This record gives sequence, C-alpha cells and structure tokens, in this order.
Amino acid sequence: MANVRIRSLTKRFGGKTPTTAIDDLDLAIEEGEFLVLLGPSGCGKTTTLRCIAGLETAEEGAISFGERAVFDASRSINVPPNKRNIGMVFQSYALWPHMTVRKNIGYPLRTRRVKRDQAAQWIDDVAALVDTTPLLDRYPAQLSGGQQQRIALARGLVARPELVLFDEPLSNLDARLRDQVRTEIHELHGRLGFTAVYVTHDQVEALALGDRLAIMRSGALEQLAPPDVIFEEPATEYVAGFIGMGNRLVFERHDGAWWLDGERVDGDLDGIAAGSTTVVARTRPEDLDLLEPGRDGAGPGALAFPVTVLDAAFGGRHLDVAVTTGTTRLLGRIDAGERGGWPRTLERERHAVATVKPRDLAFYDGDDRLVSGVGRAVGAGV
Repeated sequence: MANVRIRSLTKRFGGKTPTTAIDDLDLAIEEGEFLVLLGPSGCGKTTTLRCIAGLETAEEGAISFGERAVFDASRSINVPPNKRNIGMVFQSYALWPHMTVRKNIGYPLRTRRVKRDQAAQWIDDVAALVDTTPLLDRYPAQLSGGQQQRIALARGLVARPELVLFDEPLSNLDARLRDQVRTEIHELHGRLGFTAVYVTHDQVEALALGDRLAIMRSGALEQLAPPDVIFEEPATEYVAGFIGMGNRLVFERHDGAWWLDGERVDGDLDGIAAGSTTVVARTRPEDLDLLEPGRDGAGPGALAFPVTVLDAAFGGRHLDVAVTTGTTRLLGRIDAGERGGWPRTLERERHAVATVKPRDLAFYDGDDRLVSGVGRAVGAGV
C-alpha cells in the first residue's frame, strides 16, 4: 500500500479550442484509503486518474507514491505506467479474447516477470477472493458481464499493487449486477485494505464506496470530504445538484411573508435568512411531499406551498411526481399509499400542496456559500 500526493498538477489539451483539463490540483490520498473522484463528463476526473497511472503527462506539478516520485515536471521525472506498481480496472473490462481467464488474470505477472510457481499461486488466491475459481479455464466470450468485471478486478489486484485505479468499472453492467459488484468491491477493500482511486459520475456508487469523495469541477476540487458530510453539507450549489439535490427553490420575502415564484409559502424562514430578503435552497425529490388541498398534515415547522401536478409515475411503493409552482419545476418521490388512496389519483393538472421540512434543505447565500446544511437549519424547528 502507498499514500499518493498530487501537487500543483496542471494538464492542458491543445487543438482549435485549447482546454485545461486539470487546473493546479492538490490532493492527498492516504494509505489504505478508498478515494472517489466524482463529477460530470469533462470535469477532469478521468484525466486525473490517467495522470496518476502515467497514461497522460501533465505540463506542471508532481505526483508521488509514498516517498517515491513517479512524476515531477520540474525535474523531468516521468515513470512509465508498467513501473508504477499500480493495478487498473477499466470500464470496458479489456480482456484478451484469445486467452483463458487464468491467463488474463496472470497477464500483469508476466510483464513483471514473476516466477511461474508464485504466479500460479497468486492467480489462484485472487480468483478465490473474487469467487471466480470455477471460471479459470474459460474464455471471456463464455462469461457474463458481471463475471468479466470480476476477472478484470482480479487482474487489477493479482500483482499486489501499491495502488488500484478504477475507471468507471460498473457503467457497462445492468442495474442488478452493478449493485452486486459494487458491494463486492466494497467488501474486498474492507478485507484487503488496498489504496484505491475510483472514478465515477454515479453519486450512489460514490456514497457507497468512498472513504472520501473529491467532487471535481473544471479540473479543480469543489469539495473534498467524507460521504456523509458531502451528503448533508454540500459546500456549493454545484455539489448539491450533483449529489441528488436537484430541486432548486428561491424564496423571497416581501409583503410580510415568504414567497416561492409568486406563490405564498406557509412557514417561516426568518431564522435562516438572517435579514436577507432572498434565500436559495436545494432539496432531494424524496424530501418533497404532497398533500391534498385543504388537508392539514404538513407538520410543525414545515414549509408548504401550492403546486400543480405535471406527471405522476407509479414506482411500486412510491410515486415519482413532477409538479410546478409558478414557473419552478420540482420533482418528488412520495409514498404510493394503498390502492385507491389519494396519491394514486394524481394526474396532470391536479392541484396539491407541496411540503418540505427546512431540516431537509441546504441553504445558500448570494455567493453560493452554504448557510445551513441538511439537518442543521437554524431556527427551522423539525
């Protein structure tokens, strides 16, 4: 295992429209840590991973594994990928179709010239770890997608690398297999304790796997923190939107009350606004509830405002609803209730009352700074 230090890393791509993929990045990854690089396409996460691997060369900065420098632009150090003692698990599996599973797993050992007897033992050991021992004599074409990804994982671990790099390894799997393999990766890291950097755009994967999440934007860090901190206290609206707080509400105070896009809000935000007449909030669909007009049930301290239903889709135990208040479109995930109940009657143009508890909102000021995170809204009651 090794810690990783990235200092002042900058990577640019030329062409007709030159871009800065990584912008003066500083990042420390601790020994045994599972760090997730999270963000949308083009944010710099994959380029960062490729620079760590040695597959891309930055123009400025330095990368070290422990005390060993593997890249330093100022000293012209650039250790090739095959000498960085890393394992990689790719999105596309990248298995050799003409090789058996045993040979695919053992390929990194051949390039490192590990002795045959030792290599055979290491292959058997890692195959047992990822539950693929019965597959060792098959070829990739005889495997399911989940089995192929386990083989790719075994190949990334077989040489017992200092660092394992994951490049969106689950994106080609269906939903069921994605959940299963994600759990297996988490269990494996818990057992082996390897240092890992994992790239994804999926916030569910990131929250489940990461010891810390590095949210990236335009080649720089937007927030670096443990999953629960980012989930409950997203530092900026960008982070909030990316981790599932897709509903944006702009509250304004005038005429002695709070308003949301022209609709009066039943509830008080004075304790959070701290004298401001405008408060921006973010919340998740599952934190928005709907009530039948005229029905009392919002609960003490909750905010309530009228909405019109745009769509309602049955999802089993829940309904996915889209509503509008003024010109603001909001998404909700509400309890479906029993057959024949009021939620099951929701359809386009139905009127309802949306409710949300301030403790389920993240509030931001005019400079896009977090004022109050989820669960700690000032003076918000319950």
